[in-house]
This record gives sequence, structure tokens and C-alpha cells, in this order.
Amino acid sequence: MGKTIQVCGTGSGVGKSVIVAGLCRIFFKDGHKVSPFKAQNMALNSFVTKEGGEIGRSQANQAFACDVEPDVDMNPILLKPNSDTGSQVILLGKPIGNTDAVEYINLKKRLKKEVRKAFDRLKENYEIIVIEGAGSPAEINLKSHDIVNMKMAEYAGAPVILVGDIDKGGVFAWLIGTLQLLTKKERQRVKGIIINKFRGDKKLLDSGIDFLEKKTGIKVLGVVPYFKDVKIPEEDSVYFENHKNPDETSDKKIQIDVVLLPRISNFTDFDALSSEKDVQVRYVKTAEDVVHPDVIIIPGTKSTISDLKFLRESGIADKIMSFYGAGDTVILGICGGFQMLGEKIYDKHFIESPEGEINGLGLLPLETTMEKEKNLSRTKARSFMGSNITGYEIHHGRTIYHKKSRSFSSVFEKNGKKVDYADGAISKNVYGTYVHGVFDADEFRKEFLNLIRRKKGISPLKQKNTFDLDKEYDRLAEILRENLDVDYIYRVINSWQTL
Repeated sequence: MGKTIQVCGTGSGVGKSVIVAGLCRIFFKDGHKVSPFKAQNMALNSFVTKEGGEIGRSQANQAFACDVEPDVDMNPILLKPNSDTGSQVILLGKPIGNTDAVEYINLKKRLKKEVRKAFDRLKENYEIIVIEGAGSPAEINLKSHDIVNMKMAEYAGAPVILVGDIDKGGVFAWLIGTLQLLTKKERQRVKGIIINKFRGDKKLLDSGIDFLEKKTGIKVLGVVPYFKDVKIPEEDSVYFENHKNPDETSDKKIQIDVVLLPRISNFTDFDALSSEKDVQVRYVKTAEDVVHPDVIIIPGTKSTISDLKFLRESGIADKIMSFYGAGDTVILGICGGFQMLGEKIYDKHFIESPEGEINGLGLLPLETTMEKEKNLSRTKARSFMGSNITGYEIHHGRTIYHKKSRSFSSVFEKNGKKVDYADGAISKNVYGTYVHGVFDADEFRKEFLNLIRRKKGISPLKQKNTFDLDKEYDRLAEILRENLDVDYIYRVINSWQTL
């Protein structure tokens, strides 16, 4: 039976997911069989397991950090927002319908049993389970039906580490306030505090840490510095709240603009591009942001029709049409972005939108119909340039082609089984694919960027750059080891009731 530890935060975006990934890596490197777990995740970045189940991308990343295959039990409930008040509910990897916030409270009573069964299955098979909370454990309006924070820790018998983000400001008030809003029994479960994202000399925090420990009676396990050089995928679009694009005067040779759609999903598709030394990736949300990129990408989205309307209302669609006419900018759509490049999108079951249909941009000879059953698959394919790509598909849409066009790739394996079908389409300077993660393939990324380099008259690169997440997890683990009392964390895991 596995031992447990839970990481909670003073709020969303304080770094819980990254801390969990780092602890997973530490425990794995120390020889333990480790699994992440998050009872309920609300995110538009998702991943497909080998069995064809959908889970939060952060839990998949955490699984990779401890060298295990992602499993639906690691994130039994995934909520994918499709409006300001509603979400699609994914249970154990499969969609079970859409719900609003009020309806979901009643639904959670049934889902709680499935959450606990999933956790129990993991506990039977792993030595250490690193649990991630959601938002804050002190949301008093949510505590009565909590299944992911302190109620989960209680069921799991897990000690809790509380993480606060000092970069946001007010971290001491935030930490103390969070603890004050917990019950006495819940506070007793909190056995350590981490101050995250600190810039500067840690000695400046000494008096604050002394006060915090005396005030709460809880040990500060360390101060984690603010770092930008470790490329761990972000959990969700909260990342964009404080995101700033690179300086426009940058001397990077290739500029790629990614449209920041209101319901953007799986934007981790572009992490590998951002790692290229001569490539500048910018996220654009107004027509004024888009000047003259070498590539403009319409990414995946949870609400294809409403985000297509955003493209038109923002004026970005007009810019894309002008690029198509000029022919010197490559236009690429991934998943929902690919669907938008077609002639028509139908949603007669109102799966993603209350509107039944909409005209696409008309740049590819195809139309898409949203179907009730979701396509969830791990995919291997051969790209139009001949290199292999490995990725995943997550979409309700079924696309048909009005006339034969060049395919983006030929899929030869789906969820471990041999298949043979065409994916995506290419027409002039317009490219579209359903496969997420195509740029993670080093050879394909080199070939695609060399295509852009040749268009610009730049010498193509002969050597491919390697995008190695494994090394990034090692670097993250090193940072946490250097800045946290890992020995104390182990003692907490082994005998937390006595500390």
C-alpha cells in the first residue's frame, strides 16, 4: 500500500503542478515507484493515454516525470470549460456530458465514489502517491462538497504541503489567511510550507519566515527561486494572464504567431518551437498584434465555433486571408484550428456551441461535423515531408473532403493498432492537421522550420535540435533538492502524524 503526500496551494497558478512534478522526479530518482494524482482538474490542456482516455496534461507530465505511463486513474475527473459557466465532464478518460457549476455540485456526489476507487487502485500499485490539490483548500463556498483538497487528503491519509507564490505579492498574508480558514483538524494535517517563485537574495526573507513559523507552528520547507530556464509545460491558459511576448526587436530569424483564442487548448504544442534558438513564438489576440509573421498558427480550442467568431470579430481572420492571398506566410491549423480553415462547421448536437453551423475561412476544401463520440487516440504518422511524428488526437469533429488534396500526414498506428488513413490537408500555403504534439518530433520540427528558412532565403539547418523533457525534469528536481528540505519531506511521508 502506497504512502501519500498532498500539495495544496494558496490559489490557482501558484506552482502546485510544477512542485508535484519535481517531487515526483525526486522520489523516482531515489528509487521509488511513484504516481501523481489529482482528483479533479479543470484545464483545456489535455493528453490521451495509451488506452485512449483523456486526462489533464499536467498529470501526464507528472507521470512522465516519474517514468510511468499516464493513466486515467491519475486524473479521474477532468473539466474542460466550454463557456464562462459550463464545462464538459470527463470521467475516467471519457466524456459523460456537459454541466454548469450548479449541476456539477450534485453530480460530484456520484463522482466522489469513482475518484476514491481510482485513488485506491493507484495506492495498491505504487510506493508513493503525490497528490495535487486544486485552487485553494480555503474556498469556504466549496468546502462542503470538496473532493480534491482537504477532503481528499483526509481520505488518502495524506500530510499536506502548502505552496504560496511570493511573485504575486502578499504571500505571508495569503499563507496565514489560508491556514486560518481551515478547521483545526485540517490545519493539523498541514506539515510544511513552500514559498515559491522568489526573486532576489533569500536572506531578505529571514524575518518573514521566522514570523511565519512562529505564527503558524508549521515549518517552512524552503524557498524556490523564480526560474525561466526549465521548460516544463504549463498547466493551463492561466499562464497567459501574466505572459509577455518577446521583444519585437528580437533578432530571431523566424517569427511564429499563435492566435490566443479565448478557449485555446493544448498550447503545449508549441513548447518545442519556443526552444529553437532562431525562432520567436508570439501569442497574438488582436489584429494589431499580427504584423507579418513567417507562420501564423490557429491552435486547438474547446469551442471551435465561438472561437472562429472571435477570429472574425478581432480582425485576425482578415489578416489571415491577406496572408493567404500574398502567399508568403504559412498558415497552419491544429485540431480546432484545422477545422476553422475549412468551408463549413456543423454542430447539430450542440456539443461545443449553441449554434448549429458556421462558415469556415474556406482555405481548405473540407467541412467538419461535430459528432457525439469523441475521437481520443495516440497516433503515429508519417508527415508530408517524410519524417515520422508521434502525437495524439482529441476531437469531436469528423472531417470530409470535397476534393482530393494533399494530406498533412499518413497515420499508420492508432492506440497501438495498425491503421492506414490520411490526416489533415495542404493547399498552397495552408496546412492543417488533427495531430497534437507534431512539433515535439525533432526531425519533423527541423524539416518544417527548414521549409520556412528556404522561403526566407536562409540556409537550412543540417543538425536537428533535441527537445528533451527528461532533462528538464532532472533540472527541476535539482532546483527543488537545492532549495527544499527533502529529508524532512521524506520524514513527513513516513511518519507525518508524529512530527
